[in-house]
Amino acid sequence: MDGDAEKPRGAMGPRGEFAPDVTGRPIWRLLLRGLGVYLPGWEMPAGALRVRDGTPPDGFGPPAYLDGDAGFGVQIPDRRRGLEPDREIYVRGRENPSFGIVVAGPSAAIGSRVVDAGVLMRFARRLTFEELFDTGDPDSVPYAVRGARAVENVVFLDRAAGIGLCAEVDPQTRVLSCPLYVRLGNPAERTVRTYGAPRAHGAAAQAVRSHS
Repeated sequence: MDGDAEKPRGAMGPRGEFAPDVTGRPIWRLLLRGLGVYLPGWEMPAGALRVRDGTPPDGFGPPAYLDGDAGFGVQIPDRRRGLEPDREIYVRGRENPSFGIVVAGPSAAIGSRVVDAGVLMRFARRLTFEELFDTGDPDSVPYAVRGARAVENVVFLDRAAGIGLCAEVDPQTRVLSCPLYVRLGNPAERTVRTYGAPRAHGAAAQAVRSHS
């Protein structure tokens, strides 16, 4: 999916450096799955534009910001309790599975006016626990706890606000960051931006449960 023929128009120069390395990572595949589920008909991105310190490309700015080595963050104007965003949970591997979750809904559901990697991951793990826990089955608690702790990739899509934020746990260093930020506006505005050192991991995920 990467390569010169796949580079989006303007991928170099003022819009930033094209970063095909991200297409080999689980977080990228999870993003594509989320876009396919929650934004059917949305033209899938071929790659991401790298954002560098001090020289953000045109079109990058509020509500997103750079959070040093932690990658991207977003500022949310509101927070509300009781919102139930849609979500899809995926699992990779069998012996030591890792979980990924795609969440689609208003950013206010996260419950924080500033959303960074740590806030987004805690929110994702709480949703995963709630989804896997069966209130009528006490034996589901250990599974739900293990599933929540095993969440390593999160994609959050706020379709109304036109933004997306993705967090991942590096399987080798265990460093948590938000390496991808998505703009979901009209076709001229749609971009995926990446920040941080390139990595390549893992195999595709398999859906295990969903809620809408």
